[in-house]
Amino acid sequence: MVGACDRESTDAAQPGESASAASTDEKAGAISGKIDRSYAGEMMPDAQVTDPAGAKLTLAETRGQPVLMNLWATWCAPCVVEMPILDRIAAENSGRLRVLTISEDMDGQDKVKAFFAEKGLKNLPQWLDPKNDLGFAFGGGAGLPVTVLYDAQGKEVWRVMGAYDWESEEARTLIAEATAA
Repeated sequence: MVGACDRESTDAAQPGESASAASTDEKAGAISGKIDRSYAGEMMPDAQVTDPAGAKLTLAETRGQPVLMNLWATWCAPCVVEMPILDRIAAENSGRLRVLTISEDMDGQDKVKAFFAEKGLKNLPQWLDPKNDLGFAFGGGAGLPVTVLYDAQGKEVWRVMGAYDWESEEARTLIAEATAA
C-alpha cells in the first residue's frame, strides 16, 4: 500500500473532486469494524487508568450503568474521526451510558490534552493507559480503535475492532437497547 503513495506529485489526488467529497469517501472507506458478540458475557478487564491530573480509575468502579469503552490514540486516523461522534453520543446519553475514552498513546498526557482542546471535546473523559494494559487485554496488536459495550454488571455485550459508523441506525439501535435495559 505504501507504494501507492505519491508524495512527490504536485497534482491533486483526485482532480475534479471537492475536498469535502474526498473526505466523505475516505471516512466511508475507513469504516471496517463490525459488531462482534463472540465475547459476550466476559467481565470487563481488571485495569486501572489515569487522567492527565493523575487521578486514577479502576474499571470495576464503573459498574452500575452501561459503559461504552473506546481505546484510541491521537495518531490513529479512524480514532480521530470517531472522537467527535463519541463526544455527541456521551452528551445524548448522559446519565444512561458512561462513555470511557482511553488513550493508548505511549506519551499521551500532553498529546491527549492538546487533542481534546483542539477538537472541543467536552463530554468525554481523558483517561490514559500509557502501558497499554487494555490493548493487551483485548488481544494486543489488534489495532485501534477498539470499542466495547459493557452492561451495568460489567459484562461484555459486544465489541467493535476498527472504525465503526457510530451515527448509523444500527449503532443508535444498539446503544438505545443497552441504555433501556
